[in-house]
Amino acid sequence: MTDTHAANKHDTHSTANHNSAGHVPGIAGRRVVVTGAAGGIGTAISAALTAAGAHVRRWDRQATADILGVDVTDRTQVTDAWHTEERRSGPIDLVVNAAGILSDDWDACMAVNAGGVRNVLDVATAAMVPRRRGSIVVISSNAGATPRTGMAAYAASKAAATSYARSVGLRVAPSGVRVNIVSPGSTDTAMLRGMWTSADDREATLVGSPDQYRLGIPLQRLADPADIADSVLFLASDAARHITLHDLRVDGGATLDM
Repeated sequence: MTDTHAANKHDTHSTANHNSAGHVPGIAGRRVVVTGAAGGIGTAISAALTAAGAHVRRWDRQATADILGVDVTDRTQVTDAWHTEERRSGPIDLVVNAAGILSDDWDACMAVNAGGVRNVLDVATAAMVPRRRGSIVVISSNAGATPRTGMAAYAASKAAATSYARSVGLRVAPSGVRVNIVSPGSTDTAMLRGMWTSADDREATLVGSPDQYRLGIPLQRLADPADIADSVLFLASDAARHITLHDLRVDGGATLDM
């Protein structure tokens, strides 16, 4: 799943020191929008891009001093925010859609995880295609490709987001616009912690739950948000200039070859 929890004894790095952003080509000086920027993964992505020299504009549903309030489920808000950013700072070069929720509510999941991706992709590609440049990374989830009990609405919404991103990416590829997906597994964020009810849940995440048809994590560690951010940084950068429509699983082997 997209956002998740706690580092463990196998970790040899942390969000603070796990970053080679300065060595990634084609990021410095670029104008970037990150949605879902207040979340654990969105925060790490914003920090990595900033460290690499990008000019990052952070969007999230609730505005703060350094975050623009944008509800990605509202096409008008997304469109207005996009035009505001471009009038203020110039053409947006890169977009990372990290906005997402984990819920059993079908309508809520579809509105944010699938509808939000649709809105952001449609608005971004409409601007990027005429310029014949741009890179977009959608944060999906390994749950979108691997079914498990108790996560039907979330998994379906992430599957829809992944499929939509790849289809749009195919359409805009002749214009030089790249669209890629990063699909995290269990990651050390508040979203995963919010699902846990006891200390045993962390170990259960690592070893898997046969009764829920949930695979464990072969690397026996939860991802740090920086692991996701580094993957995004690569796909957004010129180092990945010949990669598009790719769905990169960052889950410690949890979904194997599925």
